[in-house]
Amino acid sequence: MNKQLTIGYVTEGTTDVRFLESIIQRTFENVALECQSQIEVLPVLNLEKSSGAFNDMLVEKAIEANSLGLMVLCVHADSDSSDNDEVIRNKINPAFSAIENFETHDEICKNLVSIIPVHMTESWMLADRNLIREELGTNKSDNDLGINRAPESIADPKEVIRNSISVAFSHLPKRRRYQLGIEDLYRPIGQKISLSNLQSLNSYRHFENNVRESLIKLNYLYR
Repeated sequence: MNKQLTIGYVTEGTTDVRFLESIIQRTFENVALECQSQIEVLPVLNLEKSSGAFNDMLVEKAIEANSLGLMVLCVHADSDSSDNDEVIRNKINPAFSAIENFETHDEICKNLVSIIPVHMTESWMLADRNLIREELGTNKSDNDLGINRAPESIADPKEVIRNSISVAFSHLPKRRRYQLGIEDLYRPIGQKISLSNLQSLNSYRHFENNVRESLIKLNYLYR
């Protein structure tokens, strides 16, 4: 009999939901293949972010996750810098500690997985340049589109993608240049980007290792 895995996730914004949902689902499915038993990964569930301090919000979401019978809660936070050390130290660790020390242990989900793209989520979108060109319907070069640098070295990947859209459609009449915006790319790129491309990024590999740790906690995976 297959074991089931139920996963919730909370993100910083709505565009992050569009991009990350498929990546979270596929990453858990991929890591689950390392387990000795057959694991059925049920569709991941978005727990909509609420207002208030990050710690309080995350405690609330962890309680909600537990009430819904979720076994893992993924937490997204952009690093807004060239590494994830500061956001882990000042944001993720305090919030995870608040959950770990929650007074009623059986009312809260403590199996937590952080997702921390370097700078911002859009850096992960740049991990597959061929896919970006495909979605833009252009044969212009990486240099022309401005996507030729290492994704995690780009301080503002969102602006780089916006610029690549402008360059890709620069040959069109002005009234047709703005039919596609960056908001139209999050979902298709998130669904199509290969995990092997993402594995070239340190921040994605960190997330992938966190996924493994969550399965170890459930005794689905062994060291």
